[in-house]
Amino acid sequence: MSNSRYETYETYKTYETYEAHTACEPSGPAQADPLYGGFDAPPADPHGAGTLGYGTAPRAPAAYEDTYRPAYEDTYRPAYEVPPPRTSRAQARAETRAETRAETRAASRTGSHRRSPRRRKARYVERPGDGSMRRLLPQALVVAFLAGGTTAFVAKDKAIELNVDGKARTLHTFADDVTELLAEEGVDIGAHDVVAPRSGTEIASGDEVAVRYGRPVRLTLDGQRSEVWTTAHTVEGALRQLGVRQEGAYVSTSRSRRIGREGLALDVRTERTVTIMADGRARTVRTNAATVREAVEEAGITLRGQDTTSVPQGSFPRDGQTVTVLRITDGREVREEPIPFQVRRTDDPTLFRGTEVVEEAGRPGLRRVTYALRSVNGVKQKPRRIRSEVVREPRPQLVRVGTKPRPASVEGADHLDWQALAACESGGRPDAVDSSGTYGGLYQFDTHTWQALGGKGRPQDAPAAEQTYRAKKLYVRRGTSPWPHCGGRLHG
Repeated sequence: MSNSRYETYETYKTYETYEAHTACEPSGPAQADPLYGGFDAPPADPHGAGTLGYGTAPRAPAAYEDTYRPAYEDTYRPAYEVPPPRTSRAQARAETRAETRAETRAASRTGSHRRSPRRRKARYVERPGDGSMRRLLPQALVVAFLAGGTTAFVAKDKAIELNVDGKARTLHTFADDVTELLAEEGVDIGAHDVVAPRSGTEIASGDEVAVRYGRPVRLTLDGQRSEVWTTAHTVEGALRQLGVRQEGAYVSTSRSRRIGREGLALDVRTERTVTIMADGRARTVRTNAATVREAVEEAGITLRGQDTTSVPQGSFPRDGQTVTVLRITDGREVREEPIPFQVRRTDDPTLFRGTEVVEEAGRPGLRRVTYALRSVNGVKQKPRRIRSEVVREPRPQLVRVGTKPRPASVEGADHLDWQALAACESGGRPDAVDSSGTYGGLYQFDTHTWQALGGKGRPQDAPAAEQTYRAKKLYVRRGTSPWPHCGGRLHG
């Protein structure tokens, strides 16, 4: 790796220059040299001259003094003599990154394996001694310090493969963990995003870091609505990630459609088993229908007229559900129904109390009613009344009710056994009527005789006490002759 600082100091390679120069120095008496001064010129054959051993001072006149000093010695001050300013860890990292980028750009322009330019040898000669060693030591320390910094610099640099939502790239970073790496790269992580390895994990060179963004999906699955999140890029991947069974399922969009960061709305109906009961048969189908009616049609069953199903036709068919088809037959029927008449009663002071006389018989009215008839799978349902109209109004019945106090007895007839006579004539029943319909009541009055005695209406309609009273009055008038067969029982 190229470094401009290294090249500057390596140009002054004192030890190498010294060896090159001493190899050509003569072993005999010194001669004056017009370039260096004070010495004779070197022999014509420099290779035949003798050499000085390392550390052996050359023979020179006692008055000789080396006045040559390299220019860099006066201007350069070794790095270790001036303590560097203190910098924060973040500043040090920023500087190191800037240097790395500069070196990388320089390497890319010159080629990573291109050899550095040949170093130029110094054009001066310095005699070995204490002064020469003193000048070499600071340079050696600077080179060692810079070499150690370069090693630490390279050691902290990491090559990481970062994959953000399917887009991978390799980068160099000085980050210590995943959180710091993502912050450096400006990758924001939301609550539904996935990072692998997780945030805070330490990273090393060669590691892979993957980020998957979460995408909202407004999912309607088998009629149930919800909002879920997925890191998949396609509809098919999202369904697989959410654990939705896709075989035979209906999906409202293409399975290969990509899901953007904004998400999408998705309707999915999985395949279910539904049993349809119709016309005495059971049909089981596998369907992804959205409604019961669609499932019935897929089973090959046609609904006609008023036909319906045991569950609402627009409802969602569930797995394992049994649906019964109801065959409905409609009809109508018109019926005439009587309307009951009312009874109106009025008081009549001429009638004994407890006596009621029908002055005008009532007549029922007539109503015409239309009913809707329905049969479900051959079974008749209760008729439903849909229309009604009155054909004839009813006529009320008028009744007179007696308010006159009844006499306590009839003189000359109270001592007789009237209970025995009633038992013989009618079996003791006040409403008894003979087979011809002419006689009625306890004592079997005919209507003419009953009304002649002051009775109203028919005798069998009158109370038992009134019948006994009229019978006593008839006995006073005619004796036992009205009862030729049973009259003798009055006397025991």
